[in-house]
Amino acid sequence: MTFAVGLFDLFTYTIPGALYLSVLGYLAGRLHWIDLSAVGRGPVVLLVIGIALASYLLGYLAYPLGARAERLLPRRRSRNLRQEFLRRNPAARDRAFVNADAFLLYSALQLHDKEAAIEVTRLRTGGLMLRNSSPPMAFGFAASAVELVLGRNTLFAVGCVVLFAAAFPGLITQGRKLSYWASLKTLELCFWIPEIDDKVIVPAPASDLPSSKGSTA
Repeated sequence: MTFAVGLFDLFTYTIPGALYLSVLGYLAGRLHWIDLSAVGRGPVVLLVIGIALASYLLGYLAYPLGARAERLLPRRRSRNLRQEFLRRNPAARDRAFVNADAFLLYSALQLHDKEAAIEVTRLRTGGLMLRNSSPPMAFGFAASAVELVLGRNTLFAVGCVVLFAAAFPGLITQGRKLSYWASLKTLELCFWIPEIDDKVIVPAPASDLPSSKGSTA
């Protein structure tokens, strides 16, 4: 479980946060707000710790930007997760767990087999990392466009504009794909959990049960 939590923090917050920090560092150096060479001459251990902490905090604070960016990019096609799962696994058509909440199933998988759940965690965190890394690509595109107009290295700026323009939608698209695979893998693994259907079946309300009042012998 410790590995899974560390994996989630690293992929979901720290790596995207490091991209945000890179963009901010470039802007600060380009605008002469800080002396990057002087910062690089500081104690290496403290520098690494500071970069790691700043990356995590930036990634955590900017997490909503990734979700907003995903909503802004339209989907090329819609996928029905449960229909795809049942098409590939017809034996699960009458199973109750298929219609259960995905996060509830993920929690059940963690309790049943933590090692198997790590594979789902890897896919989920990979999808979030790609999605949350898309806003820094948009900021990099804007910075490259300004550099193209005002800077001297035109060829490098053009390359950055093209790269960041392709990276922004590409990261979101691939992030959606990994998240879809994670949900599909959750259903596939939960198929093998004993008695999972009994745990997710919602009992009928008392008002829906047949009443014994007025019955005759």
